[in-house]
Amino acid sequence: MNCDLLVVGAGIVGLAHAWAGAKRGWRVVVVERDAACIGASIRNFGFVTVTGQQRGAHWRRARRSRDLWAELAPQVGLRIEHAGLLLAARCVESEALLDAFLATEMGEGCARIGAAAATARQPGLRGDGLRGALVSPHELRVESRDAIPRIAAWLAERHGVEFRFGESVLDVEAPHVRTSRASYRAERVAVCSGAELHGLFADRWTPHALSLCQLQMLRVRPPSGFRLNAALMADLSLVRYEGYAALPEAQPLLRRLSAERRDALAHGIHLIAVQSADGTLVVGDSHHYGPVLPPFASEAVDRLILDELHRQLALPSLEVVERWTGVYPVSASAPCLVEAPDERTRLVMVTSGTGASTAFGLAEEVLAGW
Repeated sequence: MNCDLLVVGAGIVGLAHAWAGAKRGWRVVVVERDAACIGASIRNFGFVTVTGQQRGAHWRRARRSRDLWAELAPQVGLRIEHAGLLLAARCVESEALLDAFLATEMGEGCARIGAAAATARQPGLRGDGLRGALVSPHELRVESRDAIPRIAAWLAERHGVEFRFGESVLDVEAPHVRTSRASYRAERVAVCSGAELHGLFADRWTPHALSLCQLQMLRVRPPSGFRLNAALMADLSLVRYEGYAALPEAQPLLRRLSAERRDALAHGIHLIAVQSADGTLVVGDSHHYGPVLPPFASEAVDRLILDELHRQLALPSLEVVERWTGVYPVSASAPCLVEAPDERTRLVMVTSGTGASTAFGLAEEVLAGW
């Protein structure tokens, strides 16, 4: 079988490359080893995050990806559950950091509001100890577990992209690709295999000293009628997201949180809460690192995540309806990596847990540079 572009992996990074290729009129084949996409791409918040991404190219990539999500959603029939971000600040050190952030180009369109304005904007937000909030209009929220299969189906129907699920790629020597079921001749090959660090082209990843990050997340049911008007984050996010954390003004906040929130920081916990169409909240998350990670979720970590949710929202009742873990690759040196083992082949990996937020922009860059 011949094609212009063969994509290895049907997660969000692979789908982004398939869409970018299809828009160029290329014949695209996507080969996915599982019978359906079940990895990090369906286990995340569906939160297309712009504000707080690493300053420079990655932040611009997120801005572009957000615009592409807005373009894609109505074509695919994806519901935008809510838009924007409210980041609640309860530390005086957070205020100085937010002011510094707003003074950068990354603060464009964002604003800092007072406590009264924040509680008026988001009913249920705890007013005690609240100093104010950062608000951003840039973010979008979709339901990941619905979005990924819908995008794949739309690419197949609208653009003729051929998906080969349940088929493992065994060898790539472009233009020749050999799988467990067939052989292909591809003018270009994009290997987007996510957290699979020891498979195809493992030797190319070795110099990057990659590891894995495992997170825990929950779906909870709040009281009937409760609505989030935007994604919710808080102070802990300011020392985790590099767009804030790399600013010098982050250091006083980090020192304070290291003293007061030691347990949360030890487990890499910061709050993201988003809402689904049925009213449930997707809440997380934690971060644990290593070359291999156990598949067991910790109840103590889940309690810390829920404690942070209660710290921000006054919810008299809360029912946990789902729990899960996710795994993604991480690099200490870059939020994404692109390798070119030969002129026909590109290896693409998002190494910061920001695939949903940046993959569409990244795929455009990869194809433009081919």
